[in-house]
Amino acid sequence: MTIYYSLTFFLLAAEMGTFCLIVLPLPHTVKKRIFSFLSTSPLVAKVAYALKISFIFVGILFFDALQRMFRVTAEAELAKSGQQGISDVRTETNLAARKFYSQRNVYLTGFTLFLSLVLTRTFSIILDLIQVEDELLKHKGNGDLDSSKKELEKLRKKAEESKAKRDLEALKSQALSQAAEYDRLSDDYNKSAGSSPRSKSD
Repeated sequence: MTIYYSLTFFLLAAEMGTFCLIVLPLPHTVKKRIFSFLSTSPLVAKVAYALKISFIFVGILFFDALQRMFRVTAEAELAKSGQQGISDVRTETNLAARKFYSQRNVYLTGFTLFLSLVLTRTFSIILDLIQVEDELLKHKGNGDLDSSKKELEKLRKKAEESKAKRDLEALKSQALSQAAEYDRLSDDYNKSAGSSPRSKSD
């Protein structure tokens, strides 16, 4: 393995270790301190800038390894089909080794680039999560949740009182209608009872 692919491998190993450290279930205060240091430190910013430049070179290596893999694969296919008349075992072994190395380099550089994108996105998501947790803690500290619960209780009490008032008004109106009906029936009865003796006397 050449020196630049060895450096790419070490960069991939460092990315894997960093990713494992980032996703560790740490307490909120510890995680906040670590990520605030990583996002505000000028030294970390310089390292991140150097890593961005190195990822540009890794991208160039990726496209170069991809071209080599296609070229070696085409040569191996030609050798298998016998168009070049290659029947030597050493030549076939050499082609197989070149194909293996080219594929290894493609996977190495490709995974390094992919994991760099994953690390960047994961870092931004965790920063957003820390900000949301801080806002939630502030709201809890200010007692907004308690005030909202109290407001809900007040609204429930008002709703129950208004319902009780409506029920009372309905009972009053029902009682008044029944009293009016009773008075009407009693008047009718009195009228009929008052007219019946006269008819008997006649």
